[in-house]
Amino acid sequence: MHILITGAAGFVGAGLASRLQSTGQLNGAAITRLSLVDRQFDAAPSNPLTRRFSGDFADPGLLDAVLATPVDLAFHLASVPGGLAERDYELGRQVNLLATLALAGRLAAQAAPKARLVFASSVAVYGEMGSAPLHESTLPRPVTSYGTHKLMAELMLADLSRRGMLDARSLRLPGIVARPPAESGHGSAFMSLVFHRLARGEPYACPVGADASCWWMSLNCCLDNLLHAASLDDQALPPGRVFQLPVLRLAMSELVQALGKRFGTAGLTYRPDPRIEALFGRQPALETPSALAAGFLADADADALITEALNRMEHA
Repeated sequence: MHILITGAAGFVGAGLASRLQSTGQLNGAAITRLSLVDRQFDAAPSNPLTRRFSGDFADPGLLDAVLATPVDLAFHLASVPGGLAERDYELGRQVNLLATLALAGRLAAQAAPKARLVFASSVAVYGEMGSAPLHESTLPRPVTSYGTHKLMAELMLADLSRRGMLDARSLRLPGIVARPPAESGHGSAFMSLVFHRLARGEPYACPVGADASCWWMSLNCCLDNLLHAASLDDQALPPGRVFQLPVLRLAMSELVQALGKRFGTAGLTYRPDPRIEALFGRQPALETPSALAAGFLADADADALITEALNRMEHA
C-alpha cells in the first residue's frame, strides 16, 4: 500500500507519519511506501519505506515524483492556517483551495487504483455559531476565507467521488491540542498556548474569557479518527461524504481548573478579543449521531484530554 501524507511536517501530519511508521500496516495491509510532502523537513527519514518530498504539494514536478508509484491512500492535511489565510487572501486561496483541487485532480486521473482520500476540513465552515446546539447536519455559513475554501474543497471532493473518480471523505476537525508554541497563523492558537504557558509557569493573557466554550480534541484522538476514516467503505459514508467529528466541549474555566491542579494558574489573565471569541469561544453543544454511529470518537473528559496533550508535549 502506497500512502501519501501532505502537511507531513506539521503537528498532525508528523504524528500521523510516526504512527504509520511504527505500525507498518493499515487495516491489515502492509505499507510498502509512505510518501511525505511538506515545504521542508528537519531531518532525513529513518524508515526505509519512507520518502520525503520538499516543496509545494501542487507543484506538477513534485506530484510527478510522488505519483510515479500510484497512491492507494492519501491524507491531505496541508493548509494555510485560518488566521494567516485571512491576512493573506491570495496565499490562502492558492493553498487551501486551488492546490487542494489540483492534488485531487491528479489523484482522480490515476489509471488505477482509485485513490482513497481523507481530507482534513474544519469546523470553520460553520462560521459564528450562536448559543443554540449545533447538529452535524447544520448548513455551513463560513465567515472566513479559510472556512469558505474548506467548504468548497469538500464539495469538489464529493463530486469527484460521485463521478467514481476518487474515493474521498472529509472530516471537520476542531481545535487539536497542544500544538507547538512556535507554530503561528492559527486563530485558535490560544487553545494550545494555555497548555504551554501554564506548564511552564509563564504569564499568559488568554484572548477569550473564562466562560468561553470551545471544542477540543487531543492529537491522539485526532489520529485515531483519521485512520478510522481511512478504514470506512463507501456504504458507511453519508451522501456528502463529510463527517463532523464528535468533540469534547469545555469552557476555558474548566480546562484551566484541570490544568491548575497540575501546574497552578499564576500569571493567567483573561483579555477577550471579540473576533477570536466570536469564532472560537462561543462553540455550542454539538450533536454528531451519525459520526458516533460510524465509530468516530471524542476525548473522554478534561483530564483525558490534558493527559494526552501533556504526554505529547513531553515527547515532542
